[in-house]
Amino acid sequence: MNWFFLVAAGLFEVVGVTGISKFNEKKSLTSFLFMTMGFGASFLFLTQAMETISMGTAYAVWTGIGTAGSAIIGILFLGEKKEWKRIAFITLIISSTIGLKLVS
Repeated sequence: MNWFFLVAAGLFEVVGVTGISKFNEKKSLTSFLFMTMGFGASFLFLTQAMETISMGTAYAVWTGIGTAGSAIIGILFLGEKKEWKRIAFITLIISSTIGLKLVS
């Protein structure tokens, strides 16, 4: 169950980072709440996950999901470059995150 919390924390981290982008585009209460609630939920789920998952593994997986997810959202929805090198390195981040799950 704690791995579920960790994945949820990573996904909410993506929501928070997307909220930062939206807030930079248009400073509104809605975009601010979107960002704040994303990060708040992310930290809540990360705290739950770390009850049984070691800090190093939890942090690495959390940041990996957040980093890769944010890059993918940027490519798909925010017009960021779709270079093969970016895709290759995002794939490495995802592979490393899955590898950590398998050895933990």
